[in-house]
Amino acid sequence: MAHQHSSQPRLSPSSYEEDITHLLAPRLAYFEAVARHEHVTRAAHELAVPQSTLSRAMVRLEADLGVALFARKGRTVSLTPAGRTFLTTVERALAEVERAADSVRADADPATGKVAFGFLHTMGSETVPALIRAFRADHPGVRFQLVQNYGEAMLERLRAGTLDLCLTSPLPDAPDLVARRLDEQRLRLVVPDDHRLATRKRVRLSEAADETFVTLEPGYGLRRITDDLCTEAGFKPRIAFEGEEAETLRGLVAAGLGVALLPPPAVARPGVVELSVTGQRAVREIGVAWLDGHPDTPPVAAFKEFLLSRRGHLLPD
Repeated sequence: MAHQHSSQPRLSPSSYEEDITHLLAPRLAYFEAVARHEHVTRAAHELAVPQSTLSRAMVRLEADLGVALFARKGRTVSLTPAGRTFLTTVERALAEVERAADSVRADADPATGKVAFGFLHTMGSETVPALIRAFRADHPGVRFQLVQNYGEAMLERLRAGTLDLCLTSPLPDAPDLVARRLDEQRLRLVVPDDHRLATRKRVRLSEAADETFVTLEPGYGLRRITDDLCTEAGFKPRIAFEGEEAETLRGLVAAGLGVALLPPPAVARPGVVELSVTGQRAVREIGVAWLDGHPDTPPVAAFKEFLLSRRGHLLPD
């Protein structure tokens, strides 16, 4: 007795879920149109495909599912109970796809699209609001998704595709990222207002070698800069407290719990004195970074060009 072999591919149990998605996805819109019209020829006309192509697609869809979706009378068809159940879910799936397409088109619109922009906490009170205000003078409809975080976390979000651009320090040196220097910020030694150095205007960092420091946590760019500058000054800082935000560190300094290397504050804080550091280049570079080879939407490209045009003038005076 001869065995007949089906021409349809059989799905192994282990690969069924992945393969069935690939098999079904291209045919869902075809199925929805045939189900809606209950007529193959009219559906084919709407979809601008040959009637024979549409008929074969529906036969293959039923074969892949192993379920009859239509009862056929010539070119007129009606849904079986299984077909009606399938149609309900297909309509929801196609509506979700349409919403997703509308969303990405809206985000890429040159006039009203979206920029996912990350920046350091220390740039959130003045620098970033001023930048966005200046940019929106010429691009009033562009929307921003703003993310404040420390440098390494933002770089990971760039790699994950959830950020388009970020302002960070120090500039990353990684083959998958592009970074451009925009400006630099002088760091100050912040001491309590009753500290032995508080009457000075400037100080060498080596003069604070015996002090207790409060710093940002490891992984923050400013922490790495602090460690490097102290090493360059000939000592390893004794760290009493680690935090996540520069103004919190200023509060710890004001409470007499240590000294800190910090960028200038947006608003002067009572209880501390900020000293210029001499004898070495105590600065942090600020730059913009993005994922190499990642295509920009028009609003992202416009904002990137704007940021690059601010070289040397990124930070408030």
